Amino acid sequence: MHIGKIQLGGSMVFFVAIAFGHFAHTLGIETNPAMIEFAKNFGLIVFVYTLGLQVGPGFFSSLSKSGVKVIGSALGTIALASALALTIALTTDIGAPESVGLLSGAVTNTPGLIAAQQTVLDIDPNATKAALNVGSAYAVAYPVSVMGVILTVMLMMLIFPKSAARSHGSHADVNTCVTEVSVCNPAMIGKSVQQAVQSSGKKFVISRLWREGMVHIPMPTTVLQKGDHLLIICAKEDMHSFEIIFGHEEATDWNRPDVDWNSIDENLVSSFLYVTKKEALGKTLSQLKLRNRFGVNITRIRRAGISLVPSAKTTLQFGDRLTVVGEKVNIKALSEYIGNEEIKLSEPHLIPLLLGLFLGVFLGSIPVIIPGISVPIKLGIAGGPIIVGILMGKYGPGLNIITYTSPAANQMIRQLGITFFFACLGFGVGEHFLETVFSLQGLKWAGFAFIIAVVPIIIMGIFNEKVLKMDFAQNMGVLTGTMTNPNALAYANEELGNENAAEAYATVYPITTFLRIFIAQLLIIALLA
Repeated sequence: MHIGKIQLGGSMVFFVAIAFGHFAHTLGIETNPAMIEFAKNFGLIVFVYTLGLQVGPGFFSSLSKSGVKVIGSALGTIALASALALTIALTTDIGAPESVGLLSGAVTNTPGLIAAQQTVLDIDPNATKAALNVGSAYAVAYPVSVMGVILTVMLMMLIFPKSAARSHGSHADVNTCVTEVSVCNPAMIGKSVQQAVQSSGKKFVISRLWREGMVHIPMPTTVLQKGDHLLIICAKEDMHSFEIIFGHEEATDWNRPDVDWNSIDENLVSSFLYVTKKEALGKTLSQLKLRNRFGVNITRIRRAGISLVPSAKTTLQFGDRLTVVGEKVNIKALSEYIGNEEIKLSEPHLIPLLLGLFLGVFLGSIPVIIPGISVPIKLGIAGGPIIVGILMGKYGPGLNIITYTSPAANQMIRQLGITFFFACLGFGVGEHFLETVFSLQGLKWAGFAFIIAVVPIIIMGIFNEKVLKMDFAQNMGVLTGTMTNPNALAYANEELGNENAAEAYATVYPITTFLRIFIAQLLIIALLA
Protein backbone atom coordinates (compact mmCIF):
# COMPACT_ATOMS: atom_id res chain seq x y z
CA MET A 1 0.00 0.00 0.00
CA HIS A 2 1.24 3.48 -0.88
CA ILE A 3 0.43 6.86 0.60
CA GLY A 4 1.93 9.34 -1.85
CA LYS A 5 5.55 8.30 -2.26
CA ILE A 6 5.58 6.36 0.99
CA GLN A 7 5.29 2.58 0.78
CA LEU A 8 3.87 1.13 3.98
CA GLY A 9 4.57 -2.51 3.09
CA GLY A 10 4.53 -4.90 6.03
CA SER A 11 4.08 -2.07 8.52
CA MET A 12 0.49 -1.71 7.29
CA VAL A 13 -0.19 -5.16 8.75
CA PHE A 14 1.01 -3.78 12.07
CA PHE A 15 -1.53 -0.96 12.14
CA VAL A 16 -4.38 -3.16 10.89
CA ALA A 17 -3.52 -5.68 13.64
CA ILE A 18 -3.62 -2.87 16.22
CA ALA A 19 -7.16 -2.06 15.08
CA PHE A 20 -8.16 -5.74 15.29
CA GLY A 21 -6.64 -5.99 18.75
CA HIS A 22 -8.59 -2.95 19.91
CA PHE A 23 -11.94 -4.20 18.61
CA ALA A 24 -11.31 -7.77 19.84
CA HIS A 25 -10.76 -6.42 23.35
CA THR A 26 -13.84 -4.17 23.09
CA LEU A 27 -16.06 -7.05 21.92
CA GLY A 28 -14.65 -9.48 24.48
CA ILE A 29 -13.17 -11.87 21.91
CA GLU A 30 -10.68 -14.22 23.57
CA THR A 31 -7.49 -15.46 21.91
CA ASN A 32 -4.81 -17.99 22.79
CA PRO A 33 -1.83 -15.94 24.11
CA ALA A 34 0.58 -18.88 23.74
CA MET A 35 -0.32 -19.33 20.05
CA ILE A 36 0.07 -15.62 19.35
CA GLU A 37 3.47 -15.59 21.10
CA PHE A 38 4.63 -18.62 19.11
CA ALA A 39 3.56 -17.11 15.77
CA LYS A 40 5.22 -13.80 16.64
CA ASN A 41 8.53 -15.44 17.58
CA PHE A 42 8.47 -17.77 14.57
CA GLY A 43 7.88 -14.86 12.21
CA LEU A 44 10.74 -12.85 13.69
CA ILE A 45 13.18 -15.79 13.59
CA VAL A 46 12.42 -16.44 9.91
CA PHE A 47 12.67 -12.73 9.07
CA VAL A 48 16.03 -12.02 10.71
CA TYR A 49 17.63 -15.29 9.55
CA THR A 50 16.74 -14.77 5.88
CA LEU A 51 17.87 -11.14 6.23
CA GLY A 52 21.22 -12.46 7.45
CA LEU A 53 21.45 -14.84 4.49
CA GLN A 54 20.80 -11.96 2.11
CA VAL A 55 23.43 -9.56 3.51
CA GLY A 56 25.95 -12.23 4.59
CA PRO A 57 28.00 -12.43 1.35
CA GLY A 58 28.71 -8.68 1.42
CA PHE A 59 28.69 -8.09 5.17
CA PHE A 60 32.38 -8.47 5.95
CA SER A 61 33.52 -6.71 2.80
CA SER A 62 31.39 -3.75 3.93
CA LEU A 63 33.64 -3.49 6.98
CA SER A 64 36.77 -3.19 4.85
CA LYS A 65 38.72 0.00 4.32
CA SER A 66 36.31 1.29 1.67
CA GLY A 67 33.49 1.11 4.22
CA VAL A 68 35.27 2.76 7.16
CA LYS A 69 33.84 6.19 6.41
CA VAL A 70 30.23 5.11 6.10
CA ILE A 71 30.47 2.69 9.05
CA GLY A 72 31.97 5.46 11.19
CA SER A 73 29.14 7.79 10.25
CA ALA A 74 26.58 5.10 11.09
CA LEU A 75 28.18 4.52 14.50
CA GLY A 76 27.99 8.24 15.21
CA THR A 77 24.28 8.31 14.35
CA ILE A 78 23.60 5.26 16.52
CA ALA A 79 25.46 6.82 19.45
CA LEU A 80 23.52 10.09 19.19
CA ALA A 81 20.12 8.35 19.00
CA SER A 82 20.98 6.05 21.92
CA ALA A 83 22.19 8.98 24.02
CA LEU A 84 18.92 10.83 23.37
CA ALA A 85 16.87 7.78 24.45
CA LEU A 86 18.96 7.42 27.61
CA THR A 87 18.56 11.12 28.39
CA ILE A 88 14.78 10.89 27.95
CA ALA A 89 14.62 7.92 30.32
CA LEU A 90 16.71 9.69 32.98
CA THR A 91 15.25 13.20 32.82
CA THR A 92 11.54 12.70 32.09
CA ASP A 93 8.67 10.69 33.52
CA ILE A 94 8.85 8.29 30.56
CA GLY A 95 9.99 4.90 31.85
CA ALA A 96 12.95 2.84 30.66
CA PRO A 97 10.89 0.27 28.69
CA GLU A 98 8.95 3.02 26.93
CA SER A 99 12.14 5.00 26.13
CA VAL A 100 13.76 1.97 24.53
CA GLY A 101 10.51 1.27 22.66
CA LEU A 102 10.62 4.84 21.35
CA LEU A 103 14.23 4.32 20.28
CA SER A 104 13.40 1.07 18.43
CA GLY A 105 10.40 2.69 16.75
CA ALA A 106 12.28 5.87 15.91
CA VAL A 107 14.91 3.85 14.07
CA THR A 108 12.25 1.41 12.72
CA ASN A 109 14.27 -1.49 14.08
CA THR A 110 12.05 -4.49 14.80
CA PRO A 111 14.81 -6.84 16.09
CA GLY A 112 15.76 -4.16 18.65
CA LEU A 113 12.14 -4.04 19.81
CA ILE A 114 11.88 -7.77 20.44
CA ALA A 115 15.30 -7.78 22.13
CA ALA A 116 14.09 -5.05 24.51
CA GLN A 117 10.85 -6.89 25.29
CA GLN A 118 12.71 -10.13 25.91
CA THR A 119 15.22 -8.43 28.24
CA VAL A 120 12.40 -6.82 30.27
CA LEU A 121 10.91 -10.29 30.83
CA ASP A 122 14.33 -11.80 31.60
CA ILE A 123 14.75 -9.29 34.40
CA ASP A 124 11.21 -9.76 35.69
CA PRO A 125 9.10 -12.58 34.19
CA ASN A 126 5.97 -10.92 35.61
CA ALA A 127 6.59 -7.59 33.87
CA THR A 128 4.16 -8.37 31.04
CA LYS A 129 2.68 -4.86 31.08
CA ALA A 130 6.12 -3.24 30.82
CA ALA A 131 6.94 -5.48 27.84
CA LEU A 132 3.68 -4.47 26.16
CA ASN A 133 4.50 -0.81 26.82
CA VAL A 134 7.71 -1.27 24.82
CA GLY A 135 5.53 -2.36 21.88
CA SER A 136 3.07 0.50 22.39
CA ALA A 137 5.88 3.08 22.36
CA TYR A 138 7.30 1.43 19.26
CA ALA A 139 3.90 1.61 17.56
CA VAL A 140 3.64 5.35 18.29
CA ALA A 141 7.20 6.08 17.20
CA TYR A 142 7.23 4.01 13.99
CA PRO A 143 5.01 6.21 11.74
CA VAL A 144 6.52 9.36 13.24
CA SER A 145 9.98 8.12 12.27
CA VAL A 146 8.98 7.12 8.73
CA MET A 147 7.70 10.63 8.07
CA GLY A 148 10.49 12.32 10.03
CA VAL A 149 13.33 10.66 8.12
CA ILE A 150 11.70 11.38 4.75
CA LEU A 151 11.26 15.02 5.76
CA THR A 152 14.93 15.09 6.74
CA VAL A 153 15.95 13.77 3.31
CA MET A 154 13.86 16.57 1.78
CA LEU A 155 15.57 19.08 4.08
CA MET A 156 19.03 17.85 3.09
CA MET A 157 18.16 18.34 -0.57
CA LEU A 158 17.18 21.94 0.21
CA ILE A 159 20.30 22.60 2.34
CA PHE A 160 22.72 21.05 -0.17
CA PRO A 161 21.11 21.53 -3.61
CA LYS A 162 24.41 21.45 -5.51
CA SER A 163 25.49 18.16 -3.95
CA ALA A 164 22.07 16.66 -4.68
CA ALA A 165 22.27 17.85 -8.29
CA ARG A 166 25.70 16.21 -8.75
CA SER A 167 24.27 12.88 -7.54
CA HIS A 168 21.20 13.10 -9.76
CA GLY A 169 20.85 10.88 -12.83
CA SER A 170 21.31 7.29 -13.91
CA HIS A 171 24.46 5.21 -13.51
CA ALA A 172 25.23 1.80 -14.83
CA ASP A 173 26.04 0.22 -11.49
CA VAL A 174 26.06 1.39 -7.90
CA ASN A 175 29.16 -0.55 -6.87
CA THR A 176 31.35 -0.74 -9.94
CA CYS A 177 32.16 1.55 -12.83
CA VAL A 178 34.08 1.52 -16.10
CA THR A 179 36.90 3.77 -17.25
CA GLU A 180 39.26 3.84 -20.24
CA VAL A 181 42.97 4.66 -19.95
CA SER A 182 45.87 4.69 -22.36
CA VAL A 183 49.22 3.29 -21.25
CA CYS A 184 51.95 5.93 -21.23
CA ASN A 185 53.44 5.57 -17.74
CA PRO A 186 56.99 4.16 -18.24
CA ALA A 187 56.60 2.17 -15.02
CA MET A 188 53.83 0.10 -16.61
CA ILE A 189 55.23 -0.31 -20.12
CA GLY A 190 56.66 -3.81 -20.52
CA LYS A 191 54.85 -5.23 -17.52
CA SER A 192 52.40 -8.10 -17.82
CA VAL A 193 48.76 -7.55 -16.90
CA GLN A 194 49.26 -9.68 -13.79
CA GLN A 195 52.26 -7.60 -12.68
CA ALA A 196 50.36 -4.36 -13.32
CA VAL A 197 47.44 -5.47 -11.18
CA GLN A 198 49.68 -6.66 -8.34
CA SER A 199 51.86 -3.54 -8.27
CA SER A 200 48.93 -1.07 -8.40
CA GLY A 201 47.52 -1.99 -4.99
CA LYS A 202 44.00 -1.68 -6.42
CA LYS A 203 41.32 -4.26 -7.17
CA PHE A 204 40.28 -4.03 -10.83
CA VAL A 205 39.80 -6.01 -14.03
CA ILE A 206 41.10 -5.10 -17.49
CA SER A 207 38.11 -6.10 -19.60
CA ARG A 208 39.42 -5.25 -23.09
CA LEU A 209 42.63 -4.06 -24.67
CA TRP A 210 42.85 -2.03 -27.88
CA ARG A 211 46.09 -2.35 -29.83
CA GLU A 212 46.62 -1.20 -33.41
CA GLY A 213 42.88 -1.05 -34.05
CA MET A 214 42.22 -4.56 -32.76
CA VAL A 215 40.28 -5.52 -29.63
CA HIS A 216 41.77 -8.25 -27.44
CA ILE A 217 40.86 -10.11 -24.25
CA PRO A 218 43.98 -9.53 -22.12
CA MET A 219 45.49 -12.58 -20.44
CA PRO A 220 47.57 -12.40 -17.22
CA THR A 221 50.70 -12.83 -19.34
CA THR A 222 49.77 -10.11 -21.86
CA VAL A 223 52.57 -7.51 -21.91
CA LEU A 224 51.44 -3.88 -21.90
CA GLN A 225 52.82 -1.63 -24.63
CA LYS A 226 52.94 2.13 -24.98
CA GLY A 227 49.69 3.43 -26.48
CA ASP A 228 47.57 0.45 -25.44
CA HIS A 229 44.02 1.43 -24.51
CA LEU A 230 42.57 -0.45 -21.55
CA LEU A 231 38.92 -0.77 -20.56
CA ILE A 232 38.96 -1.15 -16.76
CA ILE A 233 36.24 -2.35 -14.38
CA CYS A 234 36.82 -1.01 -10.87
CA ALA A 235 35.21 0.20 -7.67
CA LYS A 236 33.65 3.63 -8.03
CA GLU A 237 35.97 5.27 -5.52
CA ASP A 238 39.04 4.06 -7.48
CA MET A 239 37.83 5.27 -10.87
CA HIS A 240 40.22 8.21 -11.30
CA SER A 241 43.25 6.49 -9.72
CA PHE A 242 44.14 4.73 -12.96
CA GLU A 243 45.15 7.96 -14.71
CA ILE A 244 48.08 8.08 -12.28
CA ILE A 245 48.78 4.35 -12.52
CA PHE A 246 48.73 4.00 -16.31
CA GLY A 247 49.31 7.53 -17.51
CA HIS A 248 46.20 8.98 -19.14
CA GLU A 249 42.43 8.73 -18.70
CA GLU A 250 40.28 8.95 -21.84
CA ALA A 251 37.15 11.09 -21.95
CA THR A 252 34.79 8.33 -23.11
CA ASP A 253 31.95 7.77 -20.62
CA TRP A 254 31.53 4.00 -20.59
CA ASN A 255 28.99 4.15 -17.73
CA ARG A 256 26.21 5.64 -19.86
CA PRO A 257 23.20 3.31 -20.10
CA ASP A 258 23.06 3.76 -23.89
CA VAL A 259 26.56 2.33 -24.48
CA ASP A 260 26.38 -0.99 -26.35
CA TRP A 261 29.45 -2.96 -25.32
CA ASN A 262 28.79 -5.69 -27.85
CA SER A 263 29.21 -3.19 -30.69
CA ILE A 264 32.87 -2.63 -29.75
CA ASP A 265 33.91 -5.76 -31.58
CA GLU A 266 31.59 -8.24 -33.29
CA ASN A 267 33.80 -11.19 -32.27
CA LEU A 268 33.57 -10.33 -28.57
CA VAL A 269 30.34 -10.46 -26.59
CA SER A 270 29.38 -9.72 -23.01
CA SER A 271 27.15 -12.32 -21.32
CA PHE A 272 25.72 -13.27 -17.92
CA LEU A 273 26.49 -16.77 -16.61
CA TYR A 274 25.31 -18.34 -13.35
CA VAL A 275 27.44 -20.58 -11.14
CA THR A 276 25.42 -23.75 -10.46
CA LYS A 277 27.89 -26.69 -10.69
CA LYS A 278 29.44 -28.05 -7.49
CA GLU A 279 32.85 -28.37 -9.17
CA ALA A 280 33.21 -24.58 -9.22
CA LEU A 281 31.86 -23.85 -5.74
CA GLY A 282 34.15 -22.76 -2.92
CA LYS A 283 37.13 -22.25 -5.24
CA THR A 284 38.90 -19.00 -5.98
CA LEU A 285 39.29 -17.57 -9.47
CA SER A 286 43.03 -18.14 -9.08
CA GLN A 287 42.44 -21.87 -8.50
CA LEU A 288 39.99 -22.19 -11.38
CA LYS A 289 42.18 -20.24 -13.88
CA LEU A 290 39.13 -19.49 -16.02
CA ARG A 291 40.80 -16.77 -18.05
CA ASN A 292 43.70 -18.99 -19.09
CA ARG A 293 41.56 -22.08 -19.70
CA PHE A 294 38.71 -20.44 -21.60
CA GLY A 295 40.11 -17.14 -22.91
CA VAL A 296 37.38 -15.03 -21.30
CA ASN A 297 37.38 -12.17 -18.84
CA ILE A 298 35.15 -12.06 -15.75
CA THR A 299 34.46 -8.38 -15.26
CA ARG A 300 31.79 -8.42 -12.53
CA ILE A 301 30.24 -10.77 -10.02
CA ARG A 302 26.70 -10.10 -8.84
CA ARG A 303 26.00 -11.68 -5.44
CA ALA A 304 23.03 -11.08 -3.10
CA GLY A 305 22.18 -7.86 -4.92
CA ILE A 306 25.74 -6.49 -4.67
CA SER A 307 28.20 -6.10 -7.55
CA LEU A 308 31.77 -7.17 -6.77
CA VAL A 309 35.00 -6.46 -8.63
CA PRO A 310 36.53 -9.94 -9.04
CA SER A 311 40.08 -10.68 -7.95
CA ALA A 312 42.26 -13.78 -7.83
CA LYS A 313 41.11 -14.41 -4.24
CA THR A 314 37.38 -14.16 -5.02
CA THR A 315 35.61 -17.42 -4.13
CA LEU A 316 32.69 -18.47 -6.31
CA GLN A 317 29.38 -19.26 -4.60
CA PHE A 318 26.23 -20.95 -5.80
CA GLY A 319 24.02 -18.45 -7.61
CA ASP A 320 26.79 -15.96 -8.43
CA ARG A 321 26.04 -14.15 -11.67
CA LEU A 322 29.22 -13.61 -13.66
CA THR A 323 29.52 -10.93 -16.31
CA VAL A 324 31.97 -12.37 -18.84
CA VAL A 325 33.54 -10.99 -22.01
CA GLY A 326 34.99 -13.15 -24.77
CA GLU A 327 34.29 -14.97 -27.99
CA LYS A 328 30.96 -16.80 -28.21
CA VAL A 329 32.51 -20.25 -28.48
CA ASN A 330 34.68 -19.67 -25.39
CA ILE A 331 31.76 -18.29 -23.37
CA LYS A 332 29.74 -21.39 -24.28
CA ALA A 333 32.56 -23.63 -23.02
CA LEU A 334 32.76 -21.69 -19.76
CA SER A 335 28.98 -21.87 -19.43
CA GLU A 336 29.08 -25.66 -19.54
CA TYR A 337 31.91 -25.77 -17.00
CA ILE A 338 30.24 -23.62 -14.29
CA GLY A 339 26.71 -24.89 -14.99
CA ASN A 340 24.68 -21.81 -15.94
CA GLU A 341 21.47 -23.74 -15.21
CA GLU A 342 19.08 -21.02 -14.07
CA ILE A 343 16.40 -23.57 -13.22
CA LYS A 344 18.57 -24.75 -10.32
CA LEU A 345 18.40 -21.27 -8.79
CA SER A 346 14.69 -21.78 -8.10
CA GLU A 347 15.15 -25.12 -6.32
CA PRO A 348 14.55 -24.90 -2.55
CA HIS A 349 17.32 -25.93 -0.15
CA LEU A 350 15.30 -26.69 2.97
CA ILE A 351 17.88 -28.57 5.06
CA PRO A 352 20.37 -25.64 5.24
CA LEU A 353 17.44 -23.31 5.97
CA LEU A 354 16.13 -25.43 8.86
CA LEU A 355 19.65 -26.07 10.16
CA GLY A 356 20.37 -22.34 10.17
CA LEU A 357 17.13 -21.55 12.01
CA PHE A 358 17.91 -24.17 14.67
CA LEU A 359 21.49 -22.93 15.17
CA GLY A 360 20.26 -19.32 15.31
CA VAL A 361 17.75 -20.04 18.06
CA PHE A 362 20.36 -22.09 19.96
CA LEU A 363 22.95 -19.30 19.73
CA GLY A 364 20.39 -16.72 20.82
CA SER A 365 19.57 -18.73 23.95
CA ILE A 366 23.14 -18.81 25.27
CA PRO A 367 23.56 -16.34 28.18
CA VAL A 368 26.68 -14.18 28.16
CA ILE A 369 27.85 -12.84 31.51
CA ILE A 370 29.49 -9.40 31.34
CA PRO A 371 31.40 -8.23 34.43
CA GLY A 372 29.55 -5.44 36.21
CA ILE A 373 26.15 -6.34 34.74
CA SER A 374 23.96 -8.45 37.01
CA VAL A 375 21.73 -9.86 34.25
CA PRO A 376 23.27 -12.10 31.56
CA ILE A 377 22.89 -10.78 28.01
CA LYS A 378 21.45 -13.05 25.33
CA LEU A 379 21.48 -12.53 21.62
CA GLY A 380 17.87 -13.72 21.72
CA ILE A 381 15.69 -14.75 18.82
CA ALA A 382 16.48 -11.46 17.10
CA GLY A 383 20.28 -11.60 17.43
CA GLY A 384 21.14 -15.30 17.19
CA PRO A 385 19.43 -16.05 13.86
CA ILE A 386 20.77 -12.95 12.13
CA ILE A 387 24.36 -13.77 13.15
CA VAL A 388 24.01 -17.38 12.00
CA GLY A 389 22.36 -16.15 8.79
CA ILE A 390 25.29 -13.81 8.08
CA LEU A 391 27.84 -16.55 8.78
CA MET A 392 25.93 -19.13 6.70
CA GLY A 393 25.54 -16.67 3.82
CA LYS A 394 29.26 -15.89 3.90
CA TYR A 395 30.92 -19.21 4.73
CA GLY A 396 28.26 -21.83 3.95
CA PRO A 397 29.19 -22.19 0.26
CA GLY A 398 32.82 -22.85 1.22
CA LEU A 399 31.60 -25.75 3.38
CA ASN A 400 29.44 -27.09 0.53
CA ILE A 401 26.31 -25.85 2.30
CA ILE A 402 24.11 -24.28 -0.37
CA THR A 403 22.34 -21.37 1.30
CA TYR A 404 21.32 -19.64 -1.92
CA THR A 405 17.76 -18.47 -2.34
CA SER A 406 16.66 -16.35 -5.25
CA PRO A 407 16.08 -12.68 -4.37
CA ALA A 408 12.34 -13.14 -4.97
CA ALA A 409 12.16 -16.23 -2.72
CA ASN A 410 14.20 -14.56 0.00
CA GLN A 411 11.98 -11.49 -0.16
CA MET A 412 8.83 -13.64 0.03
CA ILE A 413 10.08 -15.57 3.08
CA ARG A 414 11.14 -12.36 4.79
CA GLN A 415 7.80 -10.70 4.11
CA LEU A 416 5.96 -13.76 5.38
CA GLY A 417 8.00 -13.73 8.59
CA ILE A 418 7.62 -10.01 9.25
CA THR A 419 3.89 -10.22 8.48
CA PHE A 420 3.43 -12.89 11.17
CA PHE A 421 5.46 -10.79 13.59
CA PHE A 422 3.68 -7.49 12.90
CA ALA A 423 0.24 -9.12 13.03
CA CYS A 424 0.85 -10.69 16.46
CA LEU A 425 2.68 -7.67 17.86
CA GLY A 426 -0.02 -5.26 16.71
CA PHE A 427 -2.77 -7.48 18.10
CA GLY A 428 -1.02 -7.53 21.47
CA VAL A 429 -0.58 -3.76 21.81
CA GLY A 430 -3.97 -2.91 20.29
CA GLU A 431 -5.86 -3.40 23.54
CA HIS A 432 -4.82 -0.05 25.03
CA PHE A 433 -3.31 1.63 21.97
CA LEU A 434 -5.98 4.23 21.15
CA GLU A 435 -6.36 5.46 24.70
CA THR A 436 -2.57 5.78 24.91
CA VAL A 437 -2.09 7.62 21.61
CA PHE A 438 -4.92 10.09 22.11
CA SER A 439 -3.61 11.27 25.45
CA LEU A 440 -1.01 13.68 26.73
CA GLN A 441 1.35 10.75 27.24
CA GLY A 442 0.92 9.61 23.63
CA LEU A 443 1.68 13.10 22.32
CA LYS A 444 4.83 13.20 24.46
CA TRP A 445 5.89 9.85 23.05
CA ALA A 446 5.37 11.08 19.49
CA GLY A 447 7.34 14.27 20.16
CA PHE A 448 10.31 12.47 21.70
CA ALA A 449 10.25 9.84 18.94
CA PHE A 450 10.50 12.63 16.36
CA ILE A 451 13.51 14.07 18.19
CA ILE A 452 15.26 10.69 18.35
CA ALA A 453 14.57 10.04 14.66
CA VAL A 454 15.44 13.43 13.21
CA VAL A 455 18.08 15.19 15.33
CA PRO A 456 20.87 12.57 14.95
CA ILE A 457 20.56 12.30 11.17
CA ILE A 458 20.44 16.06 10.68
CA ILE A 459 23.65 16.42 12.68
CA MET A 460 25.38 13.51 10.95
CA GLY A 461 24.04 14.48 7.53
CA ILE A 462 25.70 17.89 7.80
CA PHE A 463 28.85 16.29 9.23
CA ASN A 464 29.01 13.79 6.35
CA GLU A 465 28.65 16.57 3.81
CA LYS A 466 30.99 19.15 5.32
CA VAL A 467 33.64 17.09 7.09
CA LEU A 468 33.66 13.64 5.47
CA LYS A 469 32.92 15.09 2.00
CA MET A 470 30.54 12.26 1.15
CA ASP A 471 28.75 12.02 -2.15
CA PHE A 472 25.15 13.14 -1.55
CA ALA A 473 23.64 9.81 -2.60
CA GLN A 474 26.07 7.98 -0.33
CA ASN A 475 25.16 10.36 2.50
CA MET A 476 21.46 9.63 2.07
CA GLY A 477 22.18 5.91 1.91
CA VAL A 478 24.11 6.03 5.19
CA LEU A 479 21.38 8.03 6.96
CA THR A 480 18.47 5.88 5.77
CA GLY A 481 20.43 2.65 6.33
CA THR A 482 21.36 3.66 9.87
CA MET A 483 17.70 4.32 10.58
CA THR A 484 16.85 1.03 8.76
CA ASN A 485 14.23 3.00 6.86
CA PRO A 486 13.57 1.53 3.37
CA ASN A 487 10.77 4.05 2.76
CA ALA A 488 13.20 6.96 3.06
CA LEU A 489 15.70 5.11 0.84
CA ALA A 490 13.02 4.59 -1.83
CA TYR A 491 12.17 8.30 -1.66
CA ALA A 492 15.83 9.31 -2.01
CA ASN A 493 16.29 6.95 -4.98
CA GLU A 494 13.22 8.38 -6.71
CA GLU A 495 14.28 11.98 -6.16
CA LEU A 496 17.88 11.35 -7.31
CA GLY A 497 16.78 9.29 -10.31
CA ASN A 498 19.08 6.36 -9.48
CA GLU A 499 19.77 3.72 -6.84
CA ASN A 500 23.26 4.88 -5.87
CA ALA A 501 22.22 5.41 -2.23
CA ALA A 502 21.50 1.68 -1.97
CA GLU A 503 25.21 0.80 -1.82
CA ALA A 504 25.79 2.76 1.39
CA TYR A 505 22.41 1.58 2.74
CA ALA A 506 23.43 -2.05 2.21
CA THR A 507 26.82 -1.40 3.82
CA VAL A 508 25.50 0.00 7.10
CA TYR A 509 22.20 -1.90 7.37
CA PRO A 510 23.50 -5.22 8.77
CA ILE A 511 25.95 -3.72 11.26
CA THR A 512 23.27 -1.25 12.34
CA THR A 513 20.68 -3.98 12.85
CA PHE A 514 23.21 -6.00 14.80
CA LEU A 515 24.21 -3.13 17.11
CA ARG A 516 20.64 -2.00 17.77
CA ILE A 517 19.88 -5.41 19.30
CA PHE A 518 22.70 -5.09 21.84
CA ILE A 519 22.03 -1.44 22.58
CA ALA A 520 18.35 -2.14 23.31
CA GLN A 521 19.35 -4.89 25.73
CA LEU A 522 22.08 -2.82 27.41
CA LEU A 523 19.78 0.18 27.91
CA ILE A 524 17.08 -1.96 29.50
CA ILE A 525 19.61 -3.67 31.80
CA ALA A 526 21.33 -0.39 32.73
CA LEU A 527 18.03 1.33 33.55
CA LEU A 528 16.13 -1.53 35.18
CA ALA A 529 18.54 -4.10 36.61
